[in-house]
Amino acid sequence: MDQPGQTTIGAPVHVRPAGPWRPVHENLTELGNAVVHTTWGEWLPAALATPRLRRLLGRDWARYRRAPDTSARYRFVASRLLMKYTAAAALRTDPESLDLAYRLGGRPYLRGFDQIDLSLTHTGDLIAVGLSRKGRIGVDAEPADRRMRFDLLRAQMCTPAEAAELAPLPQGEQTAETLRLWTLKEAYTKALGQGMRLGFTEFGFGLRSGLLLAPDGTPASRGEWAFTTHPALGRYLLSTACHDAGLDPADDTSARTMFDPGFVAAMAGRQG
Repeated sequence: MDQPGQTTIGAPVHVRPAGPWRPVHENLTELGNAVVHTTWGEWLPAALATPRLRRLLGRDWARYRRAPDTSARYRFVASRLLMKYTAAAALRTDPESLDLAYRLGGRPYLRGFDQIDLSLTHTGDLIAVGLSRKGRIGVDAEPADRRMRFDLLRAQMCTPAEAAELAPLPQGEQTAETLRLWTLKEAYTKALGQGMRLGFTEFGFGLRSGLLLAPDGTPASRGEWAFTTHPALGRYLLSTACHDAGLDPADDTSARTMFDPGFVAAMAGRQG
């Protein structure tokens, strides 16, 4: 769905604790963004075996210990380690040195790295993380076999222009396109920080063009937004929305140059 002249979104990388991490750093450096996916089960053995777990989780340790059941606890620790390992690989630093914090509404961010935007999604056994150094990013995933009926969701999620494109499609293609459209809308609203507060009928996508559209079908972007949908693990759809805010495109994405100067000064003061 990338358009000529728009930001290019890197293809999702399937990662485990051992990697591969090089493509993550390369995507963030060359494209300004990186997307990874995995399953929580692939991270669980490493999470439970490491004596560094408390240091890796940092302020999330207490939340991990309070998780209501074993399954929730395992999913929580896997998602937090995935975010930290991914950011560490992208920034070429130690995951233990990164501090995850949360904005109002629960959106995670990296304390001290104001230029890095972070998005997390999970469904079933899939976990996915997106990072961007150029602007906002949002990721969303759904099981590929989830049946989303256009006739039932039309009024809830479609603009008139989208409905006009979806209505004449054969039922199988219509169902698949409705699911893809849903994940794109979820990813876009997550990137905006709005979630379900922004009605899905207030914006749309061209099914063929991939462009962000107003409800009447006119363009709603000048190319600063890019969108992609990829299969993940053979059983999920993973969509990404990425915004180019025109931030400094410096190629050096190591932690020492990406640190917010104010954060560095504050840390120096605390150590003095």
